[in-house]
Amino acid sequence: MHKMETGEKGWLLGLRLWTGFALVLFVNLVGGQIRYSIPEETPVGSFIGSISTDLGLEPKRLVSGKARVFTADGSQYVGLDKEKGQLVVKEKIDREQLCGDMSACSVSFEVILDNPMQLYRVTVDILDINDNRPVFPESEINLEISESALPGARFSLASAIDADVGANSLQKYTLHPTDHFHLNVQNGVDGSKNLEMVLQTALDREEKAQHHLTLTAFDGGKPQRSAVVKINVVVLDANDNAPMFKQRLYKASVVENAPKGTLVITVGATDADESNHDIQYYFEHATTTEKALFSIDAKSGEIKLIGDVDYEKHKQFKIKVKAKDHGGLTDTGEIMIDVIDVNDNAPKITIMSFSSTVSEDAEPGTVIAMINIQDLDSGDNSRVTCSIELNTPFKIVASLSSYYNLVTDSALDREHIEVYNITITAVDSGSPALSSKELLSVKISDVNDHAPQFEQEIYNVYVPENNPASMSVLTVKADDADWGLNSRVSYFLVDGELNGVPLSSYISVNADSGVIYAAKSFDYEQLKCFKIQIKAQDGGSPAMSSSATLNIIIQDQNDNAPQVLYPVQTGGSVVAEIVPRSADVGYLVTKVVAVDVDSGQNAWLSYKLQKATDRALFEVGAQNGEIRTVRQVTDKDAVKQKLTVVVEDNGQPSRSAVVNINVAVADTFPEMLSEFTELTRDNNYNDNLTFYLILALAAVSMLFIVSIIAIISVKIYRWRQKRLFYKSAANLPVIPYYPPSYPDGTLQHVYNYEMCGTTDSRMSDVKFVRPYSQNTLGSVSLMGTVQREKRELDDTDLLSEQKPPNNDWRLPPNQRPGPSGAGARPEEAGAGAVVGTGPWPNPPTEAEQLQALMAAANEVSEATATLGPRYNAQYVPDYRQNVYIPGSTATLTANPQQQMPQQALPPPQAPPQAAPTADVPKAAPTPASKKKVTKKDKK
Repeated sequence: MHKMETGEKGWLLGLRLWTGFALVLFVNLVGGQIRYSIPEETPVGSFIGSISTDLGLEPKRLVSGKARVFTADGSQYVGLDKEKGQLVVKEKIDREQLCGDMSACSVSFEVILDNPMQLYRVTVDILDINDNRPVFPESEINLEISESALPGARFSLASAIDADVGANSLQKYTLHPTDHFHLNVQNGVDGSKNLEMVLQTALDREEKAQHHLTLTAFDGGKPQRSAVVKINVVVLDANDNAPMFKQRLYKASVVENAPKGTLVITVGATDADESNHDIQYYFEHATTTEKALFSIDAKSGEIKLIGDVDYEKHKQFKIKVKAKDHGGLTDTGEIMIDVIDVNDNAPKITIMSFSSTVSEDAEPGTVIAMINIQDLDSGDNSRVTCSIELNTPFKIVASLSSYYNLVTDSALDREHIEVYNITITAVDSGSPALSSKELLSVKISDVNDHAPQFEQEIYNVYVPENNPASMSVLTVKADDADWGLNSRVSYFLVDGELNGVPLSSYISVNADSGVIYAAKSFDYEQLKCFKIQIKAQDGGSPAMSSSATLNIIIQDQNDNAPQVLYPVQTGGSVVAEIVPRSADVGYLVTKVVAVDVDSGQNAWLSYKLQKATDRALFEVGAQNGEIRTVRQVTDKDAVKQKLTVVVEDNGQPSRSAVVNINVAVADTFPEMLSEFTELTRDNNYNDNLTFYLILALAAVSMLFIVSIIAIISVKIYRWRQKRLFYKSAANLPVIPYYPPSYPDGTLQHVYNYEMCGTTDSRMSDVKFVRPYSQNTLGSVSLMGTVQREKRELDDTDLLSEQKPPNNDWRLPPNQRPGPSGAGARPEEAGAGAVVGTGPWPNPPTEAEQLQALMAAANEVSEATATLGPRYNAQYVPDYRQNVYIPGSTATLTANPQQQMPQQALPPPQAPPQAAPTADVPKAAPTPASKKKVTKKDKK
């Protein structure tokens, strides 16, 4: 016996090893299902099948899709190796424990993949192996048989139990010895085998009181397994009739969850013997579960419920009942109890796969969750309906049996609803119906589908000029309806140029806060307004943006003082306005012209008289700047009037400029000029004048050096020529050199000019006009002087003293130089005229000198007319009216005919007749000398 057990263990171990390497399997792919087969007791980790190959999936798809195995009951018999795409044994499977006496045993599960969500049903059939031997319920069977029992009498025996199925299950019985008994095996409706021992020869108690038999049960496995039980038969004294059940098979039903004590069925048997009618009933070979749920009354045969029957655990019970009389004769019957299902189980909702977050751009039909609903009841009680509440963008779609998908039904918008709380309801069809609910919270993930939006499309920003650099001028804000990184807004300045300069040189933007800064200080006079574009861009991918327009308007500040255009203020000259003593009330003296480069009120100018020599004589127009007389000018008014006019703008605070105006109350020009003879000299020479002086000094020095070099070179050259002349044999004529002398007249007249210079005159050209008499005398005496010099060179004695002029040499009045001389010029005389032989001319009169000086001044005026500022004639009088010539009442104008009547020159005086004497006539007193007398009188 021990050797037999050892051999069986070795065989079982070898079988397990064999199944670990060579698995009997087949694959059947039908309707989205895969079926594999493996033997039970396969070692853990053993290969079941290549699911990636059978499903046509790449192993990386299993990894990316987070493939997993789901079972409704939570068992973990099968595992998934995602890296290899294989199904492996995760737990050792015992078919008898898993499926009991069911011939077909399988494990079903689902393989679930995400992104996109896919589901595949897989069934693994568990193949039975002969790992269980037959087992008898009892180790010994004791029977009491009357010696009067007739041949053919049947005695029920307990069948052996083999947990294996199919060919590995119980196949046959043998009985030894077979002198009095033989076996009768009957197949039941459910495929079970009922064993009976039949008496074939009569028993004789007196011959043998006990018989010992051996009953052996064999299965069909390889190797074959068996079980042995001993039967002890005790021969009793005569009892002719055995009890008999009224039915060989009793059928009953019981409702699950029926209360304890419920009568299930009553069995009964009859006995023909009169003395043995007292029959007792027993359960024969009942299992532990059956004994725990049911009880039988030995006398009445009533079978009652003593435990809780659950349809989901046991749907049917088969119990054998034994009837025994007092004489020991028995009969066996069978009871089949069906358990009636009651809707006592609510549907069970299992979330197999769930994506708690779904993108708002998910298309309709996107699977959100995969749901399995199981109802352990049967029939209508297990028929389940799954639903969700209405008015949600989701719906339930049935997939496989008892499987449902939660999918999107319409477009999602996170900005509208961010989270959906979905209640899944499963209701069975029982009466009353039972239901279950499961709550799923689905969060909508954001997609960058909204661009940032500015609070305004156009911003008007007012920035005061002279603002400090980096001053904050505005804060813009753009809102993005998205979430997270998609709503993080950054601000940028759109590239552009303004006056050829990048806009970033004017404006900068803080990318995070949207604060706009001035990158420089603005000047309203240079830039009044400009536009920029600000772009708001979110952090999504791809990023979305929008822009807003900013109108940057520079506000004027009163940062510029008024500028006086007229009268021009010069530091080195005196410019005076003349007011005749005959001027009436309201006489326009001059007009102050000023401008302010600011704008608005900052450029509104007002004029007022700040100081004046006689405030009662003049007034200034507050708006137009006109200076007029307030009263009649009298002889008592001082000739020299100094006015100080303040030009003030309307800014806050206001700025002003001061102009000083010299007014001469006089009827004649010399009278006015005598009051303004003191010139102011400006000692502050600017850098340009210094530069010009240095440059002139350098040029003169260079010219001097070049001249010295040239003279030395000429001297050397002449000396060499002279040496060559001395050495030559030729008699070359030598031109004698005569030093110049002036025997024919006196030196030319020299005229002195007084020039009134201004600070601006140093920066411009100054033109000097040669005296008229010099030109005349020079042109007349040119030829005569040359001839005289030639004659004087021939003389050996030079005059050492110049003789005084002879009165006979004086020219007649018509031949005198200047405008007053009407005679013909020497070049206009006839060819026979002797040049330079007439008497020496008389000196010009004072009137002739004045007229020549005026002509020279007019030439200067015409030559420099384009250098003066141009102003509107109605505001700016001719500035040349303010230039006076000393010693004359005339003014400097471009056209002498346009001079005022009171400033016209007196007619030229007739030249004095040639006196017989050599005395020169005295000049008439000048106006200047008269004015000096007047001043003494005033004093």
